[in-house]
Amino acid sequence: MSLKLKLKEILDLFPEAQTSGDYQPEFISGISSLEQAESHDLSFLGNPKYRKFLDDSNAGVILLPEGESTSPKDGQLFIFLDSPSTGLASICRLLEDKLFPAPKPGLHPTSFKEEGAQIDPSSVIGAFCYVGENAIIGENAIIGTHCHVGRNVIIGKGCRLHPGVKILSNCIIGNDVVINAGVIVGSEGYGFEQDNSGHQKIPHLGKVIIEDNVEIGANTCIDRARFDETRIGKGTKIDNLVQVGHNVQIGKNCLIVAQVGISGSVVIEDDVIVGGQAGFAGHLRVGKGAKIAGQSGITKSVEPGAFLKGNPALPFQLAQRISVLQRKLPDLFNRFAQENSKD
Repeated sequence: MSLKLKLKEILDLFPEAQTSGDYQPEFISGISSLEQAESHDLSFLGNPKYRKFLDDSNAGVILLPEGESTSPKDGQLFIFLDSPSTGLASICRLLEDKLFPAPKPGLHPTSFKEEGAQIDPSSVIGAFCYVGENAIIGENAIIGTHCHVGRNVIIGKGCRLHPGVKILSNCIIGNDVVINAGVIVGSEGYGFEQDNSGHQKIPHLGKVIIEDNVEIGANTCIDRARFDETRIGKGTKIDNLVQVGHNVQIGKNCLIVAQVGISGSVVIEDDVIVGGQAGFAGHLRVGKGAKIAGQSGITKSVEPGAFLKGNPALPFQLAQRISVLQRKLPDLFNRFAQENSKD
């Protein structure tokens, strides 16, 4: 990564941090791994398994965990932090503002606002956007290019919609929500009734509510409810390519990793972690603090605090034991065949 950031700006982020060594240049010009960093780069030790690369690293500035005893080389500066990974995130936020400055407030001339729509003067509406009738966009929101904000939509202050986001009618977006490119919020739920003439579509008349400080990954789809609401709780982070079905309720501070599929009317309580490609059957409840391993198939409700793995999902330790035993099956069958051949 090529950049230009003053060393003073970095040190100002961590006024109470202990340092060791002396990095002479005024700037750093890149961020890289310990193994690949050059003399003008910043690096960090966030995972102990990369400790083996520290002594030979050429990075000019390195963020290290407190208590690390290695001494810096000549011209190298160590900054000791409680969490180097968190420290790096703070530096990246500083860089983000420099690399991706916010555009000037206002409605781009190529965008269109329907009658009754209210856009705060501090907000940005990018090129080729549509803002529907009676929609409300709050303070300091940034609506990227080619976005659709439907009729009666409410978008809170400080929100960021990246290019190509579609927020369909009647949905409500809280404050400081980040919605990445290609996301669709409020698409019609997947519901049909069968009769003699085939599959009859069930209209979905509800909405989606996304609470404050939520982040939605690229190309995720969140369906509106059949009657009431689909809801994403405060502080929850959803990765790319996730499907959230109609009437789903996701609690606060959950982590939902890429390619998860959540069927209609599932309730996921607070602080749940779901690994990539896990799937949920409809009308289940996942208890607070549960952990679901990647590619798990959830066919029954999950107790609070449970840790499940597999398809169908089992308690993690049991699933691990079964996995180990499965690898031993070929040898077992060979032994069985050999014993039978002696007879």
